[in-house]
Amino acid sequence: MDIKIQQLSKSYGTQKAVDDISFEVKPGEILGFLGPNGAGKTTTMKMITSYLELDQGDILIGGKSVKGGDLKKYIGYLPEHNPLYLDMPVLDYLAFCAALQGMEKSEIPNRIRQMVRQCGLDLEKHKFIRELSKGYRQRVGLAQAMIHDPEVLILDEPTTGLDPNQIVEIRELIKSLGKEKTVILSTHILPEVEATCDRILIINKGKIVADGTSDLLRKKAQGQQILQLRIEDGETNAIFQRLQDLASVNSVDILNPAENRFEVQSVLNESSNRAIFELCVKNNWVLSEAIPLETKLEDIFRDLTMN
Repeated sequence: MDIKIQQLSKSYGTQKAVDDISFEVKPGEILGFLGPNGAGKTTTMKMITSYLELDQGDILIGGKSVKGGDLKKYIGYLPEHNPLYLDMPVLDYLAFCAALQGMEKSEIPNRIRQMVRQCGLDLEKHKFIRELSKGYRQRVGLAQAMIHDPEVLILDEPTTGLDPNQIVEIRELIKSLGKEKTVILSTHILPEVEATCDRILIINKGKIVADGTSDLLRKKAQGQQILQLRIEDGETNAIFQRLQDLASVNSVDILNPAENRFEVQSVLNESSNRAIFELCVKNNWVLSEAIPLETKLEDIFRDLTMN
């Protein structure tokens, strides 16, 4: 099922939490939904799940408006603050959630076994939820979100409280689910977004400020190619001058004169790789290092959300 957000807005009193945003998520796509605290992420996700009413705009799930009917049965939702019944055993809680979702009674035991296996709950399945660590409680939350095999998954900070090994396991689970479901994933762990998501959407102060793959966002943010070079068998000042004379080069910095290390920034939207290589061949210099510098996702996020 696809999700279409159309000119969506939501206010709390005089504060506009979500301000006329539109985007689409296709089936089989994992969307990383990023933004600083208070940017409007959780409010948007709550409106998609019908937890909150819309002020303006519309949300279509599989072509149907959330205003016109109950679409909750198609959605699995893990909220940011995972609400669990702590006095229930894990298996009873999952059976309860499955019943709430209207699953056939005969199908529930097999589905619970599947969720226990997928979410790594086998060793903890007979415990009361209050006895579980935060990481295992998060796994129970994931299991309840997926218990009815929904076509859409809305996951708000799904790896909160998990250790590094558990994060990798849940990340792989989400990636496998994303092959057949529509997934919106909110997180503050930016490397997790790059490892898991097909596309990234960044929201700030209720408005979308970026939308695209991590590579596309880097390309847009960077604009200029930056290379770190080490050139041997040449005199530092001579190399510096010749690099500056290249038509594709905007600026050159000497990083370490003793080792002939330079940082070269190319003219906007141009590459200097070939020109530098040919310059070294012509002057019998050895180009022993040429390292392209990437703009980090953290830098892009900070630039887009600091204002």
